[in-house]
Amino acid sequence: MQNSLTKFFASRWGIVLAGVVIGLLAALLPKLGNPPNMGVCVACFERDLAGALGLHRAAIVQYLRPEIPAFVLGSLAAALLFGEFRVRAGSAPLIRFMLGVFAMIGALVFLGCPWRAILRLAGGDLNAIVGLAGLASGIGIGAWFLKNGFTLGRARETFSLAGWIMPGLMIGVLALIVAQPSFIFNSEKGPGSMHAPVLVSLGAGLLIGFLAQRTRFCTMGAIRDSFLIRDFHLLYGVIAMLVAAFAMNLVLGRVNVGFASQPVAHSDHWWNFAGMALAGLCFALAGGCPGRQLFLSGEGDTDSGVFVLGMIVGAGFAHNFLLAAGPDRMAEGALMIGGPGINGQIAVGIGLAFCLVLGFTLRERFE
Repeated sequence: MQNSLTKFFASRWGIVLAGVVIGLLAALLPKLGNPPNMGVCVACFERDLAGALGLHRAAIVQYLRPEIPAFVLGSLAAALLFGEFRVRAGSAPLIRFMLGVFAMIGALVFLGCPWRAILRLAGGDLNAIVGLAGLASGIGIGAWFLKNGFTLGRARETFSLAGWIMPGLMIGVLALIVAQPSFIFNSEKGPGSMHAPVLVSLGAGLLIGFLAQRTRFCTMGAIRDSFLIRDFHLLYGVIAMLVAAFAMNLVLGRVNVGFASQPVAHSDHWWNFAGMALAGLCFALAGGCPGRQLFLSGEGDTDSGVFVLGMIVGAGFAHNFLLAAGPDRMAEGALMIGGPGINGQIAVGIGLAFCLVLGFTLRERFE
């Protein structure tokens, strides 16, 4: 039975099933309370988590999202059930941490991770096309570096306790969600105040974590594999996610096609492109998109755990130092185009320079 399930999840139909389930749940969660076009956004949810813990004080994006610990614990359950929990570590932890920081900055300049870019497109937000083009460009540059010998060092087995740290932290987050101590911040308005019932979010996250671990679902990997080895296996899952989310949005009447006045989005095309180009390059160099990093940390990959922590800290930097973009807004009947301020623009430039230096210098001699 277990072998049959393993073969199914490794098949084209397995990855398509994962994409369909993720797309349907991600489109349904906003109906149940999550922000529009943000049923599942790893970067946004980690930003909210960072705010709830006081790492930033942007009052409208502070909430302990149950989906984040659920992704890790769902992946952990799948890895344990199928004998794939392997504790491992590579090298260059500080570099991986900084890649997580810059990935978050890039995502918050765009206002979403790759998953949210797909969900925004599924809701009719055409700005997502620009963001996805930037994502593909960043991943393409990263793929070129990988093809020419880029490496952060090979993973190796390490102490078993290390692999349980990230799941342990996520269990701690769940305990805080239940206890709601006074030091936790909760938004009273804005995206942070919008959320589905806790048990619904937790259940959806556990299911997504389980399926994604079994199928290796990864938006970055889908684009990278298409570029590097012309393998479109993972891409089938991403396309299935888009189609399923779009179909559910049509049923729910939540499709609004256009560039302007999209929920929690801006229509500054250059910075939509540049922010996601930075994020995509970081994901490619680190070996996975934000969701994949969470799933890997649940199956014992401590390198991914470092990247996840970098993204959470990066969210704190992004809001404390005014790096995140602002959405479009209406003022006196006129549309005011959002986007990042000068601080965010400089941060994207620094992040791209950092990644390019890594790509050209960290080659096979570091193995």
